[in-house]
Amino acid sequence: MGNQHLVFERYLWFDAEIRKNRYPNASSLAAAFEISARTARRNIDFMRDMLGAPLAYDKSRKGYFYNAPYELPDLPLSQEEFLAVLLAGELIASADRGAIGRALASFGRKFFQKNSDLGISLPHVRRCFSAVWQGYSPSEAGVFRRVSSALLSSRPLFIRYVSPKGGAESEREVEPHHLQHYMGSWVLLAWCRLRRGWRRFYLSRIREAAVGDDTFRPRPKREWQHLVAGGFGVFQGDELVEVVVRFSPYAARWVREQVWHPSQRMEDTEDGGLVLRLPAADLREIKMKILQYGPEAEALAPEELRRMIAADARALAGVYRESEDRSRKTEDRKR
Repeated sequence: MGNQHLVFERYLWFDAEIRKNRYPNASSLAAAFEISARTARRNIDFMRDMLGAPLAYDKSRKGYFYNAPYELPDLPLSQEEFLAVLLAGELIASADRGAIGRALASFGRKFFQKNSDLGISLPHVRRCFSAVWQGYSPSEAGVFRRVSSALLSSRPLFIRYVSPKGGAESEREVEPHHLQHYMGSWVLLAWCRLRRGWRRFYLSRIREAAVGDDTFRPRPKREWQHLVAGGFGVFQGDELVEVVVRFSPYAARWVREQVWHPSQRMEDTEDGGLVLRLPAADLREIKMKILQYGPEAEALAPEELRRMIAADARALAGVYRESEDRSRKTEDRKR
C-alpha cells in the first residue's frame, strides 16, 4: 500500500497541473518526481484507463487537459491503514521535538479531518496508545529539515559537528546517503569528503548545517548497506563476529521475550538459563548492553569482548572500593 500512496502523489500533481492550465506531459511529470519518462507515461495511461480521467492531448501546447468535467477519486483507505498512519506518527513524534515531530502532528490533524468518517479520532488514539523513549537525543528542527532536504535532492551538506570525544568541533563537507531513526535518535550515514570515507553523524551533535548548490551522484547501495544493517546496534562494519552471551535463569525470563537481532539464536540451559548468539560488527554497543545485566549475564565469546567487559568490571569495582574507603575514613574521623 505504501507504493500506491507514493504513486498517487503523481496523480494528484498531474491533476493539479491540469486545473492550473499548465498542460503537463510525461516529461514534466518525470522531472517533477525524478522518474523515467516510461514510468511517467504508464502513470498517465493509468489515470486515463483505470481512474477514468478524460485526458486529451493538445499538440500545440504539448500537454494534457481534461475534455470533460472530472474529479480525481480519493485514495482508498481502510480503518486499519488510517490507524497505522496515526499511530506511526504518534510513535515517531514522541521521540522527536523538531521539525518532523511538528510535521507529523500537523499531518495527523489534517488526516483525521479528512477521514473522520472512519470512526477513529486523534485524541482517541492518544488515549489508547503511547510510546516512551529513554536516552535518545532529539534533533534541532532546522538541522533535520536541511539534512533531509540534502538527502532527498542528492546535494552535499556543510556541517559543523561536535564529537562525543572531548566535545571537539570540526567542519565537514559530506554526501548524505541514508538517515536512520535508531532508538529514538536520528543518525546520518554520509560519505565524508574530508576523511574520504563513510561516517555516521548524530543529528543532535550537528550545530550548523547548510545545503550545497551542486549535486552529487549517490554511491551504489551495495557500498553502504552493510553500514546500516548487519550486526547488532548502530555501529556496523565489513566483518561480523558471533557474540555469545549466557544469562542466568533470572535474567533469561526477560531476554527470551526480546529481539536483539533478527538472526539471533537462543538455547536453553539445564539450570533454566539462556545462551544467546547474535552477530555484531562492533563490540562497543553490545558490551554496554551486556553490562546492563550485571552479574546476570556473562559474555562467552568473542574473547575480545570478554576482556573488554572484565576491564570495565574491574574499573567499576575500583570506583566503588574507593568510595567505600572514603566513607570508612569519614566514619573513623567522626569517632
